[in-house]
Amino acid sequence: MADERLTATVAGLVQGVGFRYWTRAQAERLGLAGIAVNSPDGTVRITAEGPRPSLERLVTLLESDAPGRVDRVEAGYAKATGGFRGFDVG
Repeated sequence: MADERLTATVAGLVQGVGFRYWTRAQAERLGLAGIAVNSPDGTVRITAEGPRPSLERLVTLLESDAPGRVDRVEAGYAKATGGFRGFDVG
């Protein structure tokens, strides 16, 4: 099974509450590589690569167990590019 790329935008109270670091811990536990970055509009943008089931599990975790308050997760999938080594917080 080929790896895929998840691009997700998470809206709500997700900045200043440890959300990106929590996301990194979840992604690492799932064996994903990528990055979580604060956006100027108050959202967090997540790009992650790995097996589709692990990416879908990350989205489920973002929607239910994340710190702060998640109002909305917009997620899309594409072919992985392989440009990440590990999971970073930007």
